[in-house]
Amino acid sequence: MSTTRDATTDTARRTETTARPAGPADSIRQVVVLVTSVLAIVAAFIGSGAFVGTPIQQAAGGWLDADSTLIAPGRPAFSIWSVIYTGMLAYAIWQLLPAQRTDARHRRIGYAVAASLVLNALWIGVVQLDLLGMSLPVIVVLLAVLAWLFVQLRRMPPKNLVDTIVTDGSIGLYLGWVVVATAANATAVLAAADFSGWGLPQETWAVIVIAAAAAVGVGLAVWGRGRIAPMLSLCWGLSWVAVARLTDQPESTTTGIAAVVAVVVVVLATLGARFLAMRTGRAGDAGRTDPSVAERATT
Repeated sequence: MSTTRDATTDTARRTETTARPAGPADSIRQVVVLVTSVLAIVAAFIGSGAFVGTPIQQAAGGWLDADSTLIAPGRPAFSIWSVIYTGMLAYAIWQLLPAQRTDARHRRIGYAVAASLVLNALWIGVVQLDLLGMSLPVIVVLLAVLAWLFVQLRRMPPKNLVDTIVTDGSIGLYLGWVVVATAANATAVLAAADFSGWGLPQETWAVIVIAAAAAVGVGLAVWGRGRIAPMLSLCWGLSWVAVARLTDQPESTTTGIAAVVAVVVVVLATLGARFLAMRTGRAGDAGRTDPSVAERATT
């Protein structure tokens, strides 16, 4: 059954690649992705407060700072954004190359990637305006877009190692981190709204939220057949939640331990899924060559 689906997907890619020659729509898509990647980087500079704007930690009443809630990661965790933005810019340049213009994979995901970058910039803008409540639906939509991208990348394997690293790696890191960021954002919004917790202690809710993030991580590992990038960024975020709760305020040993356990679970699930996939020669479909490339090489 799985082999049949993969064959169908590969056939669809070959058909689309040969049936649709390059046109103005492809060039427009490529430029839109590049422009939105630059937009996201500019917004990030504003969010850092380096030149203009207010640092995210100080905006929106400080509810997104490292000491605002039990789920807030330590400040060093946010350095991963530099890696993510670099990866997304690399993707924007990669997909801009003539060889990618008619590639079915990039045709499929291009505008969704652009949408994710616009949503990223929008989230920063909303927070800069101190609209904490509005930031939550924005980041939830961003998470949904990235999840959709993850599904598409899983269904349409990369054609070479560069595509695997630049496309799947960059978007995977982006997705894993946004899972943690969404959990932290939701917790901040509830805390700012004086959510009572329905009688449950804050630490109980913190453990529940961490467990939910870990469950998403396990789901990504299993469905993605052990893709490494989402695991790295998700575990990076959870690790800094653990560090912050065990060494900083608000201190919570229970939350810190829960975050450590979550990291271990996600790592083991990812490695286990990858091991099983490698035994069948399908680890994340990474490194699989696009059959259309092989077909062209033999004709």
